[in-house]
Amino acid sequence: MATKSPSTTAQKDGGAVGNKPELRKPVFVKVDTLKPGTNGHTLIVKVVNANTVLNKKPRNPTFRGPQNQNTKIAECLVGDETGTILFTARNDQVELMKPGNTVVLRNAKIDMFRGSMRLAVDKWGRIEVAEPANFVVKEDNNLSLVEYELVNVAEES
Repeated sequence: MATKSPSTTAQKDGGAVGNKPELRKPVFVKVDTLKPGTNGHTLIVKVVNANTVLNKKPRNPTFRGPQNQNTKIAECLVGDETGTILFTARNDQVELMKPGNTVVLRNAKIDMFRGSMRLAVDKWGRIEVAEPANFVVKEDNNLSLVEYELVNVAEES
C-alpha cells in the first residue's frame, strides 16, 4: 500500500518532528577586510600563483590508514580586487589551487604564521572551483606582508 506515515508528512510540512533550521545565505567578504584571529569567512578569489612547500612521503608504507598518506602543502597567493593574501593549501586542496583558477573559499580562517596572516580552510570548510571572475587582482596590497605582534596589556588595579 502507498500510504504516508504521519511522521514524514510532519517533516515535510515543517512540523515539530525533525525540524531543521533554515540555511543562511553566505556573506561574501573582500580580502582587505580580513583581520588576524578571525574565522568563518566566505570569499571569491583568484589564484595568482602556487608554490609547493612540502611533498612528504609516508614514513611506513606498509601501514595503511589516513595518517599514512602523502602530505602536500602549498602556499598560494590568492586575491580579489581589494588585495591579496597567502593561502595555505593542504593535501587534496593543492590540486584545486592552480594559477588562474577562480575559487570560492567557504568557512575560511586566518592563521598567524611568524607574525603574518595566512588564509586556510580546514576540515569544516570547503573549496570550490568557480567560473572565472571578471575582476583584476590588486597585487600591491598583500596582507601577508604586514607583520603583527602580540602585545599584552597589563591592567592596573
